[in-house]
Amino acid sequence: MKVVRRHEWRVSPERARELQEGLAAEVCRTGDITAPRLIAGVDISVDRSARTGTGAVVVLSYPGLEIVEARVVTDRVGFPYVPGLLTFREAPLLLAACEMLTVAPDLILVDGQGIAHPRRMGLASHLGLCLDVPTIGCAKSRLCGAHGEPGEARGSHADLLDNGEVIGAALRTRAGVKPVYVSIGHRIDLPAAVRWVLACCRGYRLPEPSRLAHQAAGGHLKIRESTPALAGG
Repeated sequence: MKVVRRHEWRVSPERARELQEGLAAEVCRTGDITAPRLIAGVDISVDRSARTGTGAVVVLSYPGLEIVEARVVTDRVGFPYVPGLLTFREAPLLLAACEMLTVAPDLILVDGQGIAHPRRMGLASHLGLCLDVPTIGCAKSRLCGAHGEPGEARGSHADLLDNGEVIGAALRTRAGVKPVYVSIGHRIDLPAAVRWVLACCRGYRLPEPSRLAHQAAGGHLKIRESTPALAGG
């Protein structure tokens, strides 16, 4: 999978914030996906004591949501832990894993924020610009903004607002469990992002691509490469 080199990753926190502010204007907040064949999830696991991280990408068929390909990359983490700048710790490993893919996903679900970020430039948006693929942020926790309580039923959601701007949705993916935070990453609008997150859920709080990527990053996923017909497409 092709990666667009937008900038260096080993920068100061001040420079990282400048990059986020500049790139935010390039994020496309419109679009939808029609008849996707491949949907990927990405996630990372960091060992703070060893200062290493493992980035994982798992590509699933759609609508079957069966594993087509999975890649993991482990390396040293070169950027400090700074809230709002986690992209600069995580993206290099995730991009390295994506670059190893032999198939190209039509959509990527990211365990992190898209525009639901103080500078409207979270991990999902950054990856979307670097991969030129539609991306959705689907985070387990909220970074900024506020929202009302969504209904208890699956599919209920409430707008996530920051300074009067809708930056995402608190979405109930399973009745009675905590919502996830869905936001535009790149090349998709919010209603479509919410719809695709729900379409990829299979009875768990997290959508299946994200759930399996989390397992892969933690070394808990048995990977079986499959479906060479998809790999050729």
